[in-house]
Amino acid sequence: MSGVVDLAAVKAAGEARQKAEQARAEAARSGGGGGAVAPSGLVIDVDEAGFERDVLQRSAEVPVVIDFWAEWCEPCKQLGPLLERLALQYNGRFVLAKVDVDSNQMLMQQFGIQGIPAVFAVVAGQALPLFQGAAPEAQIRETLDQLIQVAEERFGLTGIAVDPAAGAGEGAAEAAEAPAGPYDALLEAAARALDANDFGGAVQAYKNVLVDDPGNTEAKLGLAQAELLARVQNLDPQKVRQDAAENPDDVAAQIAAADLDLVGGHVEDAFGRLVETVRRTVGDDRDAARVRLLELFEVIGGDDPRVAPARAALARVLF
Repeated sequence: MSGVVDLAAVKAAGEARQKAEQARAEAARSGGGGGAVAPSGLVIDVDEAGFERDVLQRSAEVPVVIDFWAEWCEPCKQLGPLLERLALQYNGRFVLAKVDVDSNQMLMQQFGIQGIPAVFAVVAGQALPLFQGAAPEAQIRETLDQLIQVAEERFGLTGIAVDPAAGAGEGAAEAAEAPAGPYDALLEAAARALDANDFGGAVQAYKNVLVDDPGNTEAKLGLAQAELLARVQNLDPQKVRQDAAENPDDVAAQIAAADLDLVGGHVEDAFGRLVETVRRTVGDDRDAARVRLLELFEVIGGDDPRVAPARAALARVLF
């Protein structure tokens, strides 16, 4: 059972995120030097040709704030530099995409913009209007904080934007030669427990790491996987699937079936089942399905290409 959900893939996803977090921490310590996130990775010029890649795809990892501006627009000249400064100060919690409306009329029409400056956000492929005009800095900060909170709580976007060149060259070599961390022995023990189908032991080992290091990415991903395998260990697959087929509005039945789907390698089926359950339900039932979907994203890892379209589908049914 534990071989169906790839431990190596989960660990690789965890290591990638840890590198991003280490880069962000180093940036904070050094004031922007020593391998820190480059400004070019946080403030980008976007056109119609690159919109899908630079905005839609990237929004599956971090919120993308879009500043629609033009050279002739005087308020834009006040707002633009402020947004760029905030993008650097937030240090990767969002990406600022600047769109010149004179050169990208189609994007302006698609977003229904009547005047500039206009600021939107895209989260998991979902466009959200933020504000129009040169708003005060305090208001913009409050709006950005709310955006990041929504991205984390509703879509599970906890990633940090990094320069696409990060991880290559000298910085990557230094990361590869980094000394062992203080929790490596515990993490290795947890992985061995998973391989031995001792899911309770793995859950406890990962929790022991998280008590002292709540931000440990590998432990969080490993815990999500161990908890999934523990949940399905004693299920009767035939009964679970029959219950889910006969009771499409039974949220507990759909959640159990989604767990089995994922463990069986049917990732898209698991995601699609829970997205549909979110669409059909309200209140606590809807929230239960949404939370389980976010947990399954953690099992697979945010870098898996199947996660981004599922996040976008979740966004469509939530808003």
